[in-house]
Amino acid sequence: MKSKVLGVITARGGSKGIPGKNIKPLLGKPLIAYTIEAAKNSGVIDRLILSTDDPEIARVAKEYGCEVPFMRPAELAQDKTPHLPVMQHAVQWLKENENYYPDYVMIFQPTSPLRQAFHVREAVELIQKTGADSVLSVSEIPNHFTPHKAMVVDDRGMLSLFSGNPIRKRTARRQDLAKTYWSVGSIYLFKTDLLFHSEDPNFFGDTVARCEINPKYVVDIDVPEDWEEAERAMKKLQNEQSR
Repeated sequence: MKSKVLGVITARGGSKGIPGKNIKPLLGKPLIAYTIEAAKNSGVIDRLILSTDDPEIARVAKEYGCEVPFMRPAELAQDKTPHLPVMQHAVQWLKENENYYPDYVMIFQPTSPLRQAFHVREAVELIQKTGADSVLSVSEIPNHFTPHKAMVVDDRGMLSLFSGNPIRKRTARRQDLAKTYWSVGSIYLFKTDLLFHSEDPNFFGDTVARCEINPKYVVDIDVPEDWEEAERAMKKLQNEQSR
């Protein structure tokens, strides 16, 4: 039986860094549209819904083919509201009102517009192939920024490695360094039951597989400077795809 994968786009209103961010035109198209299209074109999302408190965001999302089965309660749309209760609310609402409960849930944040449909497919294929509890999108940390060489100032005001070892113990050859990664925010895919774990509800579980994203697809829009970067990256990507 085919697994049911629920995609949830989280897009509250009231953005302060970039007013109207989620539906602001990026190269002529609302920001949220890129995420909706990537999810729908992947062919692996059973249902794609929006969780928002903003009627205008809901209207635009519907225009691009996203379901809006409910409006998010105001208490779950505050500046400091974490994602966990938002996702719990979305999944619980569908279960109670539509008798729908997916095998997996994927969080889609509109602030990652360079995410591609093939990234979504890769993540779903990966979680099914590996049996992992979750899949997280990551990019490799460049060697010159690796935490293996990171330094801190100790209690004496002297430099030491972040690991606590003296500087002379650091690995000099990049070939000897283990690869390290950082989360890029494009994809969070996980087994649905993790949301309602009796002792530790979470998105990750104990086993997390990596979906490695080429840096050219990585941008996270938070401040106006990020928007400008996203425009440049999107133009470059579109030019590559048109060749």
